[in-house]
Amino acid sequence: MSQLCGLPGRLSVLLLTAVFAATALTSALAEDPPAVPTGLPAVGWPADNPPTAAKISLGQQLYFDPRLSSDDTISCASCHDPAKGWSNGEAFAKGVGGALGGRSAPTIINSAYFRQQFWDGRAKTLEDQALGPIQAGVEMNMKLENLIQKLNKIEGYKSQFKAVFGSEASAPNVAKAIAAYERTVLSGNAPYDSFKAGDKDALSEVAERGRKVFFGKGHCSACHVGAALTDNSYHNVGVGMDKKEPDVGRFAVSKLEGDTGAFKTPGLRDIARSAPYMHDGSLKTLEDVVEHYAKGGIANEYLDEEIFKLKLTDQDKKDLITFLKEGLASREYPMHKAPKLPK
Repeated sequence: MSQLCGLPGRLSVLLLTAVFAATALTSALAEDPPAVPTGLPAVGWPADNPPTAAKISLGQQLYFDPRLSSDDTISCASCHDPAKGWSNGEAFAKGVGGALGGRSAPTIINSAYFRQQFWDGRAKTLEDQALGPIQAGVEMNMKLENLIQKLNKIEGYKSQFKAVFGSEASAPNVAKAIAAYERTVLSGNAPYDSFKAGDKDALSEVAERGRKVFFGKGHCSACHVGAALTDNSYHNVGVGMDKKEPDVGRFAVSKLEGDTGAFKTPGLRDIARSAPYMHDGSLKTLEDVVEHYAKGGIANEYLDEEIFKLKLTDQDKKDLITFLKEGLASREYPMHKAPKLPK
């Protein structure tokens, strides 16, 4: 600050004020992002939705609040429950009045690292994703204009939106708050991370054999790569393609024939918690999943080239499942609790 001392008094004060304000803003942003578990990279936050503790807290309240649905019964957490691997433990998402969606509820875990959201990638960001289930008739069945009116009649929400965003609740800011919270649902610090960091005793003997299968003849790492163990791409692995009218998956978004029946590669962190599996919940256990891939999926004209019959022994399969269950289980699982909701 010594360079400012020779300036005229009023100018010096103005410059000092600006410097301190900028420093305070930088410090606040640096302190607000939550810590990232070992083994995961820094979370990329959008420039128009930087994290603050107040915004994340607001997003958590919205996430767990069933008042975001038309009949006050369904919250985001109803289908993405921390106690069920941030999914719902069922084949399909269940909405207002018991309505069933056509796909399983994908886990929220590590969605901060996904390039697109939903099984077919139709939402580019978590902000884009957040409002979809609220409006969907088979999910929360709430018109956005009705939601905003409802939130602004709740003084606890109205005051928080003004404090966080400088205005009353609006659809874009609801999306930003929920997305900010969802970026804090992270799973890392698993035995596998310790193993990669040099602790060769971090994995049990069986899990270590399973790791070798995963990265070797199991061919899992062809698609499950990176810190979140997903290539962020879309693949037809045959699931559901033997039905009379199969789900076209990514094709509905891209309109590319080669994307027919292709769905996003899910991350594998804490995968043992989020059964059943696949976009239609048709595979009930990890054993079922391993058997599906071992036999080469379900034949169809769009089957991904990465899917073929694997030469796995029964022991290979057991070892692989142990690695998935034990090696990728976080020591700090994000078992978030529902917060006190505003009135």
